[in-house]
Amino acid sequence: MSISRHTCSGRRCTKFDICRDTLLYVILLIFFLPSFWIFLTSIRPNAEINARPPVWIPQEITLDSYKILLGMPTPQGAFGMGTNIPFDAYARNSIVISLISTICALSLGTLAGYVFARFRFPYKNITFLGMMLLRAVPGIALSLPLFVLFARLGLSDTVTGMIIVYTALNIPFTAWLMDGFFRAIPKELEDAARIDGCSHWGAFLRVELPLALPGVAASAIFAFLTAWNEFALSSIITRTPASRTFPPGLFEFTGQFVSDWRGMCAMSVMMLIPAILFVALVQRQLMEGLIAGATKE
Repeated sequence: MSISRHTCSGRRCTKFDICRDTLLYVILLIFFLPSFWIFLTSIRPNAEINARPPVWIPQEITLDSYKILLGMPTPQGAFGMGTNIPFDAYARNSIVISLISTICALSLGTLAGYVFARFRFPYKNITFLGMMLLRAVPGIALSLPLFVLFARLGLSDTVTGMIIVYTALNIPFTAWLMDGFFRAIPKELEDAARIDGCSHWGAFLRVELPLALPGVAASAIFAFLTAWNEFALSSIITRTPASRTFPPGLFEFTGQFVSDWRGMCAMSVMMLIPAILFVALVQRQLMEGLIAGATKE
């Protein structure tokens, strides 16, 4: 009598494997449901949003909220607070600030991580610990001092000011993560490159940096998402569409007596698209980076 068994990656599945996979799918479903509900709210009529009991499946699908955000013509009678919201300016500011601050934080943080991992200098440990402690300060605690400083320097309510803020915010974490990656790379590889005639820069660019690219990808994901989703500093430093990003822009859908929940959800869905695309582009490098970054000598 033969008993057929399922295989899991070339081996027989056990009850533990089935329970683990089931639990994993349940957890993923729990995390996915809020995003799915936001999407459903963005395409359902206003009458169904505050209905009691809740309407789980939209009886009618409408894209009016997206058309209003994008400035497209809508059916007569369709109205939302999004008609007065400069969606294109918020999208442009978010993309420019997030990308440039991510590139700057990666460049400076990677170099800092390499220096901490490979060189000895006075007060090295104190300097590294000080960077980590500065990163632990909540953003809301930094908002008022930064607002006063930027107002005196003429950087308040500017894209340049937001790039500087997010670059400084992401450098400590990037340096800490890249320090772990460079420590995991054998120093003998650098010594061999130096014997072959490479300078410190040559060994760094040709040998060590390519091996640490998974860490660079992981750092890029965290830096980009931090700049893309940050609210506390952006809501204080920015005041006009000239530099305002998506997170504080969402609050323009709320008024004194009414809130445009459908428009807010539509903008939230539009915010998710660039973040998902960015993560998807470096997903493989991110997974390798998270595994390798967990090991330090």
